[in-house]
Amino acid sequence: MKNILFLAILGMFNLGFSQEKFDVSSIEEFQKTLNTEFGNKNESPLTIEDLDTFKALDFYPISEKFFVVAQFIRTKKEKPFEMKTSTERKPLYVKYGEAHFMIDGLKFKLNIYRNIELSKNDEYKDYLFLPFSDLTSGKESYIGGKYIDLKIPKGDTIIIDFNTSYNPFCAYNHKFSCPKVPLENDLNIEIRAGVMKFHD
Repeated sequence: MKNILFLAILGMFNLGFSQEKFDVSSIEEFQKTLNTEFGNKNESPLTIEDLDTFKALDFYPISEKFFVVAQFIRTKKEKPFEMKTSTERKPLYVKYGEAHFMIDGLKFKLNIYRNIELSKNDEYKDYLFLPFSDLTSGKESYIGGKYIDLKIPKGDTIIIDFNTSYNPFCAYNHKFSCPKVPLENDLNIEIRAGVMKFHD
């Protein structure tokens, strides 16, 4: 049941996979899709109470500044580990690679992960998971950080579009089990992009 739920969650965010180039229209489509799914009582993670008053999610203004082409370094011989979650569930992940990039002239690094169980599913065999937190976390954005969906790159670069970063379902409903952002993926910068903190 948990795997089915996780796949359903991923299905909601297929538009979150980063585009090849900065494209405002694709980001707007991502936002529109999110709002549609959240407003659908059959797919929304919102509680019944919040769903009754839901109009739209809050997003940061779309910004090309937070669309980065990162150097991708594949990490090999990494051992799978149990990812901490908001519950006792501990799914197996493996560090798949590192993304090195610059914003405002500052250098940053994020670890990118692969879900072991999910990688066995043909539909998601290329799926990579990028959780992160930043200086807006707990203020303008969700305290637990955000996620970005990625695909395995074919070369030595990977596009990270923070405009398509979204909140874990735990930000809306405690019944969900969400991976916690590893400490090494806490960025010392304000990433003012993507979905903002949920306002009741």
